[in-house]
Amino acid sequence: MTHPVKGIDHCFALVDDLDAAAAQYKALGFTLSPRGTHSAAKGTANYTIMFPDDYFELLGILTPTELNAAHRETLATMGQGLHAIACRIDDAEAAAKALGDLGITTQGLGSFSRPVPLPDGSEGIAAFSTVSFTPDETPFGMVFMCQHKTRETVWIPELLDHANTACGIEAILAISETPEEDAPRFARLWAEGRVRTDDGLTVIETGPNSAPLILATAARMAALYPGLDLTGTTKGAFTALRLKVRDMDATKHCLTDANVTICETTSGLAVGPEFSAGVILEFVST
Repeated sequence: MTHPVKGIDHCFALVDDLDAAAAQYKALGFTLSPRGTHSAAKGTANYTIMFPDDYFELLGILTPTELNAAHRETLATMGQGLHAIACRIDDAEAAAKALGDLGITTQGLGSFSRPVPLPDGSEGIAAFSTVSFTPDETPFGMVFMCQHKTRETVWIPELLDHANTACGIEAILAISETPEEDAPRFARLWAEGRVRTDDGLTVIETGPNSAPLILATAARMAALYPGLDLTGTTKGAFTALRLKVRDMDATKHCLTDANVTICETTSGLAVGPEFSAGVILEFVST
């Protein structure tokens, strides 16, 4: 029996106002994909921020529908911010079966596609299959799996170049008051999930060439990001996104031009959730 989950593919922020969130991220020096509109039944749309090996997504609701009722409830009760982690798999149906054989429960197996406006003005199709871990498998937040069927319409070369030189996800951070209990439960979701402690932080390694998930108490998280308002992040999901950049001077230039408050961290620079749709963004040198 082989565990099918290979690492973190991407993560997404569920946001109150999609185009306002996109404007915030553009101001911070990110290149965003053209807006992708999902089906009328879904009533949602997204922008992606692409890196060579992973990516970050802004997801918003355009029209209230039955299928997005859960997202609307999440926004109403938990606030906008970093709500979900998507995991790497080869085949969604096979992953669901293999995980079930390992005693890990899943739900919502299905496939979908959406039109993709391409940078040259043409249109392609992005196709995916997804399956989610059930809520009782995840201590908090949403963790699901994503099978890419059309990588060429997602990882578009023109979208990989960012003025702030961001080039990948270094880590995802979350507040947990019981990290010793939560970390092993998260770790079992990945084939090579391992738990270690580092400077008072509980680190879940998720596999080779994959960002770790880092758990910290609220007090420890506040110490990581002095002066930033943690209350502006989502409640009960993920808190901060640490990104790798190639040129910290270029990053600082973009943040200064955006007229945002910059927090110096032990590893780099961070901006508060009021400037990035409920997500603390930290930039560290690669």
